Amino acid sequence: MQICRDLGVTVCSDLAPAVHINQIVAKAHQRDNNILRCFVSRDLKSLTRAFKTYVRPLLECNSIIWSPYLKQDIDHIEQVQRHFSKRLRGLSNYTYENRLTLLILTSMELRHLRNDLTWCYRIVFGLTALIFDEFFEWNPATQTCGHAFKLYKRNCTHRSRAVFFSERVINVWN
Repeated sequence: MQICRDLGVTVCSDLAPAVHINQIVAKAHQRDNNILRCFVSRDLKSLTRAFKTYVRPLLECNSIIWSPYLKQDIDHIEQVQRHFSKRLRGLSNYTYENRLTLLILTSMELRHLRNDLTWCYRIVFGLTALIFDEFFEWNPATQTCGHAFKLYKRNCTHRSRAVFFSERVINVWN
């Protein structure tokens, strides 16, 4: 398997994001350990802010390109935030969802989805230099309900195409 790094994303010959995910998760764990080790304050608000500033951008950078689609990869990324929030003082007995609520955080999976939809919106409405026709097609079917900006979903025969940004975002967008 050949591996190359371009624009900060490690890409394998099979286009699976697992190698990249393993690398960023290792870096993210190092950073969250450093936050908990180096900060003298145990204030939840300041530790959460440090996590948002130093760790989360690492897990979200270029996520449109390498977005995980396998359950194990999604869980691997989510584990960083789960592990960090569990180690905060007074939160170890709460469930992950309750810790997210208390810390006013959203799950990494939801943040990746929101990021995908934001980029889809920017492309559809021409708010970026990316060209709509290179990513999407309008749905030719007559609109009877929903919105007027429905996109056409192609039939994909290869997994690498089915999980590509312009295909995976369509179901949620429509």
